Amino acid sequence: MEYRPLGRTGVQVSPLCLGAMMFGPWGNKDTADSIRIIHHALDAGINFIDTADVYSGGASEEIVGQALEARRDDVFLATKFFMPMSEDPNQRGGSRRWIIREVENSLRRLNTDYIDLYQVHRPSPDTDVAETLGALTDLVRQGKVRYIGSSSHSGSQIVEAQWASRARNLERFVTEQPPYSILVRGIEEDILPTAQRHGMGTLTYSPLSGGWLSGRWRKDSASAPASPARPSARFDMSSPANQRKLDIVEDLAQLAEQNGLTLIELAIAFVINHPGVTGAIVGPRTMEQLESYLPAADLKLGADVLDRIDRLVAPGVTINPDDNSYGAHELTAHARRR
Repeated sequence: MEYRPLGRTGVQVSPLCLGAMMFGPWGNKDTADSIRIIHHALDAGINFIDTADVYSGGASEEIVGQALEARRDDVFLATKFFMPMSEDPNQRGGSRRWIIREVENSLRRLNTDYIDLYQVHRPSPDTDVAETLGALTDLVRQGKVRYIGSSSHSGSQIVEAQWASRARNLERFVTEQPPYSILVRGIEEDILPTAQRHGMGTLTYSPLSGGWLSGRWRKDSASAPASPARPSARFDMSSPANQRKLDIVEDLAQLAEQNGLTLIELAIAFVINHPGVTGAIVGPRTMEQLESYLPAADLKLGADVLDRIDRLVAPGVTINPDDNSYGAHELTAHARRR
């Protein structure tokens, strides 16, 4: 597996990042099996793992910590904070108070003395970004965190954070983690070029678009997934946007077959073939799923294949706006004066 530079950090990481969201009660409840999957990913050349405090209520971090007990120095380890960890309104967000407390919880669960990349899971309209950056800067200077990053930040929020870092001599976000897939291409218009201009690495999540590009849902067997964790608007098969996605998936499946690929391989290779993408986060629940992802790491898609994909989904277009993670606050009725 050919490694890539993580922005301008000098760190080299694999083009596939092992996402740990499905390890624990949210997905694979068998801890021993989850550890086997992690070890297999490392043996296959993946040197990058991403998790978050909120995944399975902390269980994901604990499983990753157990798996890395004898291999910690071989892995670039990333985790995230921000999402609610209890009903307490102060156990969430980007405040200094919460960051300083929660990093200790993550270090304990991960069974490590340091976190390579500590990321704020979402931007906060209620917290000055300088407060978040200031707390994270202290953690870097204390040696508890090596680098800091953002997730699901808009282009303007990325620029604001970079400006605040320079103006106040604070650590800067060296990565951004946005959603990106053939069906969700909105970041090509603004997020990716903005991150590139600021020398940031981009770690994209959901390259299979929540399972849409895994072959799980096709026109002849379309049904909404039963999991309550999945937003209904994204999987309402009666909506025009999702009907359009089903049509595109059929065409993509044919394109993949014509080129000797699986739909999964085509989808992941598309993401990591973008020059602005450092790596794609893949989140297997089973060993079989991991095995289906690995071949994509070494695939190079030809111009003819990429052109065909562009005709199906134009660059910068997200077929169903509900698949985006941007604008949730800005587009609420309250924010629009209603």
